[in-house]
Amino acid sequence: MRTGSEPVTARSALRLRFWLSAWGMVWAVFGTVVFVLVGRPGWAVACGVLLLVVAADMTMVLRHLRQGPHWQPGRDIPPYEPDHGDGRPRAPADDRAPDKGWWPRSPGGGDPDGGGR
Repeated sequence: MRTGSEPVTARSALRLRFWLSAWGMVWAVFGTVVFVLVGRPGWAVACGVLLLVVAADMTMVLRHLRQGPHWQPGRDIPPYEPDHGDGRPRAPADDRAPDKGWWPRSPGGGDPDGGGR
């Protein structure tokens, strides 16, 4: 379910992005060197530009990894609770009893036991 807050609450697999950047950097260096050696300056420049983009991404990923749980939550931090459509976050299971003040409305808008308002 989309809530509209995905850019704020999104989590990125930074360790995976780091290793993909490392793999991309290896291939970009390899491509740059090979194309320089075979005399293809256009392709060498393209691989060099790709190398710069990958290096910038890896720098940002490493910075976020070093910033700690704000950017990369550990395994002990649960995922964000999604919005359930009523504008309020879902209460924990023990707080959802009718005597605690939370109970879903019936389609008619009255109380769940049919008493009305």
